[in-house]
Amino acid sequence: MALTPAGAHALVQAGHAVTVETEAGLSSGFSDAEYNRAGAKIGDWESCWLSELVVKVKEPIESEIPFFRKGLLLFSYLHLAATRSLTEALVSQEVTALAYETLQLPDGSLPLLIPMSEVAGRVAVQAGAHFLENAQGGSGILLGGVPGVPPGRVIIVGGGTVGTQAARIASGMGAEVLLFDQNAVRLRFLDDLFGGRIRTAVVTPYYLEEEFQRADLVVGAVLVPGARAPKLLSRQIIQRMRRGSVVMDISIDQGGCVETVTHPTTHDNPVFSVDGILHYAVTNIPAAVPRTSTIALTNATLPWILILASAGAAAAKTNPDLCSAINTIGGEVSCPGVAEAFGRKAVDPKKILR
Repeated sequence: MALTPAGAHALVQAGHAVTVETEAGLSSGFSDAEYNRAGAKIGDWESCWLSELVVKVKEPIESEIPFFRKGLLLFSYLHLAATRSLTEALVSQEVTALAYETLQLPDGSLPLLIPMSEVAGRVAVQAGAHFLENAQGGSGILLGGVPGVPPGRVIIVGGGTVGTQAARIASGMGAEVLLFDQNAVRLRFLDDLFGGRIRTAVVTPYYLEEEFQRADLVVGAVLVPGARAPKLLSRQIIQRMRRGSVVMDISIDQGGCVETVTHPTTHDNPVFSVDGILHYAVTNIPAAVPRTSTIALTNATLPWILILASAGAAAAKTNPDLCSAINTIGGEVSCPGVAEAFGRKAVDPKKILR
């Protein structure tokens, strides 16, 4: 769910009409009655898409594309670099689409990606530990070990928010953790943060191959904001792992960073096996814990939703942070990473907003 009743109440208090899809909040523990008490109207799926501003959690699905129209403001996780058909639909219908994951502050941080990355990193290790159980097809490893038995080995590739949170949970479970990143400055920060409880290393193909032979759980958490994730974990590297080991491709929303991941998976059917190694590639990991995720997401997005509800896309003319979230506008692609993925030229959204 993209908005809590408290978020709906804040929008209503600011003078906006809010329509919430019927029972959309149930999985997060929020009833229609709670949204009604907050001042929101409960409507069907179609009536929600008739709004001037549509706020979602995930990118639109195929059945929602017919509701695209010129002038529509869409605010959601979009991951367009991995989805040509959705990008083309947004462009052809001249939708102004803003992506949570590309909104960037002057310090380079991604404030709307951080909360879901925190959830994904923590859930990834919990899920990985589950699939290491023999009954789930795993190798039968307990990450924390027991007295007299060494702990499991967790390798994390990517030292951003997802990787940091994964390391926090894995080390808390008592696992042996090795975190790879390309940025030595980031690795020094993480070494200080964890006080020696994890090992860190700069990414090199040779060292990856050597370490993957002994890995029980691998978390791929590679991010290039707005662009497709590079296939940093090659088939050759993955094949070095033991049968029954588990690979979590947390970058799957952006195309995935694991070469052996052939398709995304769902919470209903989260893993598949390649050469005896379990691959987890769920595209919406935070949906496993929807109440926590909805509250965390609303905390981050509500200030920006209030701005868009009051001033529309025009607010981006004087707000460079909001401008960075615009991925498509006026029939053009404005996010450099998305444009590069499809061989297009990115336009400056401010030129269209004038």
